[in-house]
Amino acid sequence: MPTYVLTRRAALLSFGAFAAAGLGGCNTTPTAGVQPAGSGPGIGAIEVDTTPLVAYVGNPTAGWAQQALPGALAQVLGSGAPGGPTLHVRIDTLYLGGGNPADPDRMRGVATLAGHTISVRAVSTNYVPSPTDQALPEQALQGRVQALAVAFAYRLKSKLGA
Repeated sequence: MPTYVLTRRAALLSFGAFAAAGLGGCNTTPTAGVQPAGSGPGIGAIEVDTTPLVAYVGNPTAGWAQQALPGALAQVLGSGAPGGPTLHVRIDTLYLGGGNPADPDRMRGVATLAGHTISVRAVSTNYVPSPTDQALPEQALQGRVQALAVAFAYRLKSKLGA
């Protein structure tokens, strides 16, 4: 009667090879997180108005939103299409929460594209307080506004159906 003898070393080696082969399919090639600019609704130009925001939160927060939004919108929606309509965005409120899911950062505004007005509300819960924030509070707040601008751009993209 044949006896199959499997050493502990051979068993571990075969189990390791089986696991590596199974997990080999999980290692995918990373892709870009942002769609190419050409996949948007064919926007010609982007104009951002933060005048109501200056009255609501003041500067420098309104200035950071004014700097961050055009780039975020252009990257997410695409812009520069010849003869395309101008996207007008007005930001009314911006709230930087306490840094937890129960009190997230929020931005509210209105976008107008080709005569259609769309109310947009974006929420960003990416902020996690760190000790560096106490040393560099202005940079931390500016980063939160930039993350909120990207969230606003993606929310607008979903509302446009692009």
